[in-house]
Amino acid sequence: MTVNTKEQKRKPLIINAFDMGCSGLQAPGLWKHPEDRSKNYNSIEYWTDLAKLLERGKFNGLFIADVLGGYDVYNGPGNIKAAAISGAQWPINEPSAVVSAMAAVTKNLAFGITFSTISEAPYHLTRRLATLDHLTNGRVGWNVVSSYLDSAARNLLNGEDLPPHDERYDRTEEYLQVVYELLLSSWSDDAVKLDKKKGIYSDPERIRQIDFEGKYFKVPGPNITDPTPQRLPVILQAGTSKAGKNFAAKNAEIVFITNFTPESLAGLISDIKKLSTETYGREEDAIKFVQLVTTVIGETHEEAEDKYKDLKQYGDLEGAQALFSGWTGIDIGQFNPEDELKDVGSNAVRGFIDNWTKLSPGDPIDLKKTREYVASQITVGGLGPVFYGTPEEVADEIERWVDISGVDGFNFTYAIHPGTFEDIVDRLIPVLRKRGLAWDDYPREGLTFRENVFGADSKDPSFVRPSHPAYELRWRSGVSKEEFERKLREIKNSK
Repeated sequence: MTVNTKEQKRKPLIINAFDMGCSGLQAPGLWKHPEDRSKNYNSIEYWTDLAKLLERGKFNGLFIADVLGGYDVYNGPGNIKAAAISGAQWPINEPSAVVSAMAAVTKNLAFGITFSTISEAPYHLTRRLATLDHLTNGRVGWNVVSSYLDSAARNLLNGEDLPPHDERYDRTEEYLQVVYELLLSSWSDDAVKLDKKKGIYSDPERIRQIDFEGKYFKVPGPNITDPTPQRLPVILQAGTSKAGKNFAAKNAEIVFITNFTPESLAGLISDIKKLSTETYGREEDAIKFVQLVTTVIGETHEEAEDKYKDLKQYGDLEGAQALFSGWTGIDIGQFNPEDELKDVGSNAVRGFIDNWTKLSPGDPIDLKKTREYVASQITVGGLGPVFYGTPEEVADEIERWVDISGVDGFNFTYAIHPGTFEDIVDRLIPVLRKRGLAWDDYPREGLTFRENVFGADSKDPSFVRPSHPAYELRWRSGVSKEEFERKLREIKNSK
């Protein structure tokens, strides 16, 4: 591990936790570890205790992942056996149900929640997002996903397979536009009057139908919820395909990336920033980038290595292969166990395998990347790298990634729950604070999600920047319905 000893001024990183309504998340099989409590995810205390722990550590937020189907590609199709036995993101609960409870026991922790654009009508999701933004006092973000599992599509799209990749993004772009207009263009900022003398709760002249008609959706409106603290939840995105990068460059405020080297991460960040600034006219810093990582921390480097090896022995190789096959869409079970996957002749597999370049403690340098090797890598850390060592060594590695890639922060996931997060809060974050990489406290109490991430010193810190495509869609106080509708027509005609 490279040690960074140079002194330089640092800025606090975005520090998120990464969890899911299931056991294990990125560590299939580790629910068997005697110290793991992730199998308690069905209890409300699991989530409220986690939220209080994260706020004690001054985390920016909790990112909650989701899938809407099982990992049934491995030895499939339709074979859920490996995922079911290992508990590889199966079973899984709906991600937003626990957010209100966590918001009730915290004041500043933000919540990024994954919702798929194939899961429900945009009108319905808009109400769910608005309700959460109200109940959390503006601490909600939406991780926009178009879904990648055919097992989800078969149950949500009347038995049909997922549409082609780029078509999913076209549909998602239109879906997002409906949500933008329902939240921002249907009610004016001052529509709710609460005028007791006149008996007017909300002014119907300050509410309008959006009359949206597109290729995929027809939504007349008006929106059923009133304006929320942020007006629009923070928009997050995690896809890095060509279509995904374009979608992020235009719409995202936070992009969640997973890469195994800071050099490749730097290239990906640069690509999205270039698209964002040159194609969509957004500012250089309009998008924040966060990287997935798992930490294993010990008092000494040797202790951390031993801890890592102990974790690995509980990993489930079949469950890891189920996850791998679901992530890639390629049944890894079709290859011989002793074959190196780089030799199997599939560009899709080879490109994905190239990411797994990290070595486990004690692994020989010339280790063959067979099915078992790749599965073993997934059992701790999943889709992301593992930083192991003393708190100082892990902080060194974090600094190295920041210096090389320019990443804005990290989504820290767990090997065991809540022990991994406890180590981050009690052992790693104090070291990061000394280096200027973590803030000492929240800037003030009651931050919205946007203020939490972008700061609270702009003119309108809880709303998107003027360069964001949703900015001009907001019906502001004092603007008449006729004036606003004329402005909307001009915006749409200009496109």
